[in-house]
Amino acid sequence: LSKEFSSASSTTISTITSRVTRNGAAIMEKKDSLNHEELAGDRGMIDDIFDETYKEKEGPKPPMRYVWRNIILMSLLHLGAIVGLILIPSAKIQTLAWAVLCFLVSALGITAGSHRLWSHRSYKATLPLRIFLTIANSVAFQNDIYEWVRDHRVHHKFSETDADPHNAMRGFFFSHIGWLLVRKHPDVIEKGQKLDLSDIKADKVVMFQRRYYKPSVVLLCFTLPTVVPWYFWDESIIISFFIPAILRYTIGLNATWLVNSAAHMFGNRPYDQHINPRENPLVSLGALGEGFHNYHHTFPYDYSTSEFGWRFNLTTAFIDLMCLLGLASDRKKVSKEVILARKMRTGDGSHKSG
Repeated sequence: LSKEFSSASSTTISTITSRVTRNGAAIMEKKDSLNHEELAGDRGMIDDIFDETYKEKEGPKPPMRYVWRNIILMSLLHLGAIVGLILIPSAKIQTLAWAVLCFLVSALGITAGSHRLWSHRSYKATLPLRIFLTIANSVAFQNDIYEWVRDHRVHHKFSETDADPHNAMRGFFFSHIGWLLVRKHPDVIEKGQKLDLSDIKADKVVMFQRRYYKPSVVLLCFTLPTVVPWYFWDESIIISFFIPAILRYTIGLNATWLVNSAAHMFGNRPYDQHINPRENPLVSLGALGEGFHNYHHTFPYDYSTSEFGWRFNLTTAFIDLMCLLGLASDRKKVSKEVILARKMRTGDGSHKSG
């Protein structure tokens, strides 16, 4: 992959960083700040850069309004997942392998698709890859790509404020699943409507999925995962439904939600101690590389969401493989000099022992 990494390095974000020596120690000067607007211009967007000008409205918070349909459905889903767990010892090995494959495909639909490609435009994908990632995204069933991107860009632009859909300042439960069980804060809706989503609207693959999202979910998230084990290796229809469909889907949801909750609360902050997101390796394991969250919120435009390449980061390996195959290109990467300078300037110092 040396040629591909050379290609990636050609798109590396560069900046002038100097070293001066004082009392024998090398000090990084405060010249590591990035021109976000220039970088955003390269990607054609700025709506995932934190908005320093946003101010929360004064006065009492709006009353919390429960969405009982979601509460009931999520409760039933997790009860179904418990049934799936109980059925695991009775399942055939092929069925368990199929469930893992469905999980990996669905996860890539979120991590490599909705997140790194469409939300942050951190690399470019050809039509065949975009079609695959769209199919994988429907297997994941976490809202269509358009809606996912809108909520995620709002999350970055107004992180940990009333305009953040899953504001971690409202507690672990809210940022994990609670935000889906109540009506959105008015600021989330207001700011989401003002985002520039013209790039998403211009993607015909994304808009096709949005138009046919519900039937695609029925087919790809539930029907296909259930039918394959039942048809091809005579698995019980009950086991086929509760493990590759329900349990796999529930685990996929919680893996994504942990990025919003655990990775905003537990871990160190080697890149920027002034923001809430943390580095959480356990979340990275479950979410295919999305747990390097302090890094990601510091450098949201980096296609790898981490400075460590493939370590705990299957999504980065997947994107690099797609580049090797000619299906992806133009990966955005932050230079080592910029990363080190940022650690020295705003990090919590944990990189020295890491």
